[in-house]
Amino acid sequence: MLLIELTVPWEEGVETAFERKRLSYSVVCLLRDTAVTGANQRKALKNLAEEQLFVLCEENGEVLCILTELEPVNGDAGQNQKRGLGYGQQIARVSPSGGSILSNTGPAERSPKLPDWLKMELLKQKPRRHSLTLGDSTKLIKQQGYRDPVYTLNELKIEQMLSCENIKQLKLAFDEFAKNGIDKLDYPQFRSVVKKCLGLQEVKDVQIQQLFMKIDYTDDGKIEWHEFCTYMHLEDKKKEETVRRSKMAAFTLPANIKALTRGEPILKIHLIPDGNIVTLREDGVVSFWTTKLQLKKTKNVFAERPVGRKSKRATDSVLMPEYNILIIGTGAREIQFYELPSLAPCCQLSSLETVPLNLDCCSAGSHECIILYGDTQGCVNIILMKSVWDTLRLWENLPKVENVPNISIDHAVPKITYIRWKVHQDWVSKVKYFQSIRAIVSTSNHEDSALVIGCILPSTNIEAQMRKLSVLSGEGKSKQGVPNTSTPLQRPAGDQTVFTVCKGVMTFDFCKSQNLLVTGGMDRLLRMWNPHVPEWPRGILKGHNAPISYLCIASEDGHIFSVSTDNTAKIWHIQDQTCLFTAHPKASQIQGELSACLYYSVVKGLYIATDSLALLSLQTKTQPKGNHIVSHKEPVLCCGYSVEFRQVVSCSVGSVIKVWDIDTGAQVFEFGCAHGESAITCMAFDSSGRRLMTGGRDGCLKMWNFNNGQCLKILSRDGRRAEICDCTYLTLHRNAFLISVGWGRRIDIYLDSPEETQYNQRPKPSWQEDVRNGHKEDILCIAQCAPNLLATGSYDGEIIVWNVVSGCIQCRFQTPQPQQSTSTHVWNTSVLSLIFLSTRAIITEMSSSAWLVSSGSQGYVHFWSVLNGGKFITSFQASHLKQQIMKLALTQDDSLLFTADHIGYIDVYNIKQYALQPEQNPPEKVNFWRAHISSITSLKIIENDQLLLTSSMDCSVRLWNVHGDFIGTFGQAEIWSIHTPSSWKHPAVAYEILIDPLSMPSHPILEKEIKESDVLNTEKMKNINSELDVLGNESDTSSILNDKDIDDETNNWYPSVPGRRQRHSVFEQVKSTNLKDYHSVHDYDIIVPPPTCKRPNLSLQKMDTFKSNGVDD
Repeated sequence: MLLIELTVPWEEGVETAFERKRLSYSVVCLLRDTAVTGANQRKALKNLAEEQLFVLCEENGEVLCILTELEPVNGDAGQNQKRGLGYGQQIARVSPSGGSILSNTGPAERSPKLPDWLKMELLKQKPRRHSLTLGDSTKLIKQQGYRDPVYTLNELKIEQMLSCENIKQLKLAFDEFAKNGIDKLDYPQFRSVVKKCLGLQEVKDVQIQQLFMKIDYTDDGKIEWHEFCTYMHLEDKKKEETVRRSKMAAFTLPANIKALTRGEPILKIHLIPDGNIVTLREDGVVSFWTTKLQLKKTKNVFAERPVGRKSKRATDSVLMPEYNILIIGTGAREIQFYELPSLAPCCQLSSLETVPLNLDCCSAGSHECIILYGDTQGCVNIILMKSVWDTLRLWENLPKVENVPNISIDHAVPKITYIRWKVHQDWVSKVKYFQSIRAIVSTSNHEDSALVIGCILPSTNIEAQMRKLSVLSGEGKSKQGVPNTSTPLQRPAGDQTVFTVCKGVMTFDFCKSQNLLVTGGMDRLLRMWNPHVPEWPRGILKGHNAPISYLCIASEDGHIFSVSTDNTAKIWHIQDQTCLFTAHPKASQIQGELSACLYYSVVKGLYIATDSLALLSLQTKTQPKGNHIVSHKEPVLCCGYSVEFRQVVSCSVGSVIKVWDIDTGAQVFEFGCAHGESAITCMAFDSSGRRLMTGGRDGCLKMWNFNNGQCLKILSRDGRRAEICDCTYLTLHRNAFLISVGWGRRIDIYLDSPEETQYNQRPKPSWQEDVRNGHKEDILCIAQCAPNLLATGSYDGEIIVWNVVSGCIQCRFQTPQPQQSTSTHVWNTSVLSLIFLSTRAIITEMSSSAWLVSSGSQGYVHFWSVLNGGKFITSFQASHLKQQIMKLALTQDDSLLFTADHIGYIDVYNIKQYALQPEQNPPEKVNFWRAHISSITSLKIIENDQLLLTSSMDCSVRLWNVHGDFIGTFGQAEIWSIHTPSSWKHPAVAYEILIDPLSMPSHPILEKEIKESDVLNTEKMKNINSELDVLGNESDTSSILNDKDIDDETNNWYPSVPGRRQRHSVFEQVKSTNLKDYHSVHDYDIIVPPPTCKRPNLSLQKMDTFKSNGVDD
C-alpha cells in the first residue's frame, strides 16, 4: 500500500511535487496508531474520501495512493501573483489512469469536516504538522495563505544565495536582453533569468516573485539592471549598519569632572574592596572617592621632613586586596605597606638595589603573594613572600624610620625570596603578573625587547636553581638571597617570549578568554597579538594622534578602551577591529597632562586623572527587566501591516525601522537613522503596499523601499519644520497624494506621481479655507473616507471634516467636556484618534447616522454625523478605568470597535446598530484585556487573518487574534504560526502585564472611597486597642487563661452536650477580674454542614486580632 500526502504550490506542477517528496505524516500511520485496521481502516479512508479530504486511487480493490486536498485555488494564478500571496495551493488529484487534474474548486464549493476522532489525533500529533494546521474548531477550515513557519525559516532568500559568479551571469543575461532591445524585464523574463543563472533546484517561484516585487517598488511590473544592483547593494549596506549599530558603544559627554587642589599629579587610581576608588599623588597624598567622584577623605602617608631635606616622592602603588594592604614604591628605594582604610603604616622594605618604577602584586596561593617591580636598569624584580600576614605583623614591631617600621631587603630574606631578572635594555615602563598564564609580562621603550613574557623561576633545572638560591640566602650578612645583584640573572631563551615593536611599548593588557594581548606605545598604534606568536600582530588599530598611555580589555563587552597622552579616549571592537567611539578632549572637556587612568567595569566608566579627576561613563541602554521581551530598544510609536509582503513594520523613538514576518514573528530586516536622531511618529503604506511613508519629529515625510532601506524621497516644507504627528496615503480618481499633519497646524499635501522625479519635494499650496479657517492648535490625527472626505483632529478638541476635491470645510465640531466635569476643572480634550464608519457612508438610508468616531478625555468615545452641517450623535465611556483613549480601530464591516487606552487596555464594543440616532445607553461590550503596560501607540486589524496588531511605549509590538488571544511579541525567541494555536502564547500573558498593579481585577473594597471620618474612627480604635494591650500587659500573668485551664474548667462545670462547642481566646490576653474563669468562656452553636461544604467563618468575635473593630455579642 502506497500512501502519499502531497502539497502542491500553485506555481509548481504535480510531477515536480512528487519528485520533491515533501512528506509530513501519513494518514494510514495515523489510522494504525489509533488501532483502526483491516476493513475498518478501508472504511475510514472511504469516509474521508467522500468528505473530499482525500482522493483515492484504487486498483483491484486495493488503495494505491492518497492525495491530500489542501487549499482551494482561485483559478487565476496571475491574480494571486499580483497580490503577492504566493501561498495558494493547487489541489492534486490522481485519476485511476494516473493522470493529474488541477482542481479550481473554491472555498464555497467544499466545506471539509473532519471526524472528531481524527481531530483529536491530529491535535496529539501537532509537532508533525506540515500541510494541515489544526488547532481548534475555529481554525480547521481556514487555511488560505498558510505557510509552514519552520519551512519558511529554512528557506534562504535569493539574495543570500548569490555569489560573485552568479551576479556576473545575471549581468550577462540582462545584457543579452538589452541587445534585443529589452532594457526592462518583466516577471516571467526575470524568473527565467534567475533560474538559469543560479542553477539551484531549491529556488522556488515564490522566492523569485518576492524578490521581484521588492525591487519593483513602483509596481510598474518591470525592473532594470541598475535597480537590481541598487537593491542588492543597499540591502547589504543596511545590514552592515544594523550589525554595527547593535555593537555601538559611546561615552556620555562631557565627562563628569572633579577639580583637584593644587599639588602633585595623581600617579595611580585603584579600586578597593568596598567599591570606592583610591588615588595616590606623587607627594604621598592618598584620597578616597566614591564612584561618582565625591571626596570622602584624604591623608598624606609620608612623614614631614626637616627643612633642607628633600621630600619623599612616590613612584607607583598597588593593592593587596586579600589583606587590605596598599603598597607604595618611593624614590628612596623603598616599598612601603599601609593598612586600608586607616592608612596606618605596617612596615617598609628599604635598601633596594634600584628605584621601583612600577609595581604589581598577585596572590600565589594560600598565605603567599608575589610582589613585582620594574626599575631603571631594565630589570624585573620579584619578591616571593610566604605567610604574608604573619610576616607583616612581625615586621610591625621592628625599629621605625620616619614613623614607619623598617627592614632592609638584606634582613628580610629569611621570610622572602628575592629574584632579579635582566630583561630589557631600557627602563621598564610596565610590569604585571597574570595568574591565568602564570607568567610575568613586562615592557619598555627598547624596540628589541619591547615586550617580554617570562616565568618567575627558570623552568629547567629547577632543583639546582632553588638550592643555589637557598645557599645564597643563608650566607653571611651580605645581600642575603640576592645572587650578585650588581649583575642580574639572564633568563634562558626558552623561558621567555620576546616581542619586537617599533618604538617600544608603553602600556598593554591581556585577556585569557580572548587569548588576546594588546599593546600601545609611542608609534600611536594599537597592536593585537596572539601571546604565543610574537612574529607579527594579528591586527593593528589606527586612530590615535598621540602616544598611547593606557589600555584595558573589557572582555565581557568585547571592547578595548585606550587613552592617549592628548586625553583622547577611544572604544574599539575586538572582533571587528574597528573604532566604535572617540571622545576628543574638546568634547569631554578633559584638560591638562594625563597622569593615570582606570576602567571600572562595575560602573561602566573610565576614570582619567589630569589636573582634575574625570569620569567618562558608558552610555548604557535600558535593558528589559526580568522576563520583559521587547521588540525595540526604544519606545515604539507606530507600526503597520503590508498585505503585499505579509510583513509588519514598526518604527521607534530611536529612528529605527524593523520589518517582521507576521507568519512566524521573526525579524526580516532592520535599518536605522531613518530620520537622523529624531523619533519616527507616524507611518503609512502606499496603495500597492510596497512603499513606506514615515513622518518624524524633524518635520520631514520620507518615502522608503522598506525591504532594503532605500530612501526614495524626502517631502518637507521650506524653512522651519514642525513635528509631523500623523500621515495618510490618499487615492483620488487616478491621482495619489501623501497628506501629513502636525505642529505646523496646516494640512500638507504632496503629489505622488512618476512625473515627480525630484528627490526633495515640496507640498502643494495649502487650501485657502485651511489658511483662513483651519485649526488654531496642533493637528494630532487624520482619517480619510472614500471617496472625498478627510477629517483632522487637534489638540484643543476641534474636529474638521474636509472635502478633498474642493478643499472646503464640510463641517466642524468641538469635543464635548465629560459629563461629570465642572466649570472650574479644565479637561484635556485633545483628539488623538479619528476613524470613519465607511460602510455607512455608502448607504443612503444612514445619511443621518454617525459616520465619524473620535477619541476624547476620561475614556470617552464620541460619534458624529458629518452630512448636512454635521452634528453630535452620542458618546460613551469606553475605558472602564477612565483613561485617555489613544487609538481606535474598526473591523471591515464596522461591526466591532476596538479602543486602546493610555495604560494598555483594549476594549471591544459591538456598534453595528449603535449611534444610528441619538441614544443614552452604551453599546454592548464584547471583550476587554490588557495588551501592554504602557500607552498603546498603534492598533491595526488584519482582516484576512482575523488578527490584531498593537505597539506601545513599553518597546514591544504584539500580535493577537481578534478575540484577544495572545499570539506573541515580535522579537521573542520562539517562533509561532498564526494558524497553529498551539504555538501561541495563549492562554499565557506577558509577564510584565501579569505583575503590573494596574492589571489587578476590580473589587468593591479596592474601589470604595475612603472618607475622613472612617480614617479618624480607625485611628481612635487603634488607640483604644493599644490602651487595652497596656492594661493587659500590666495584669497578673497568673490570671491569663491557657488551653489546659479552659479544658479543666469546662470539664468541671459543663458536661459535654451534643451540638455545642466551647471556644476560647487564644489571641488576646484577658484582663484580671473578679469573675470566675469559666465566665470568660463563650458557647457557640455548631451549624450542621450542608452536603456541599463551604469554607467556615473561623473569626472569633471580640477576639480576632486581625479585626480593627469588635463585633457586639
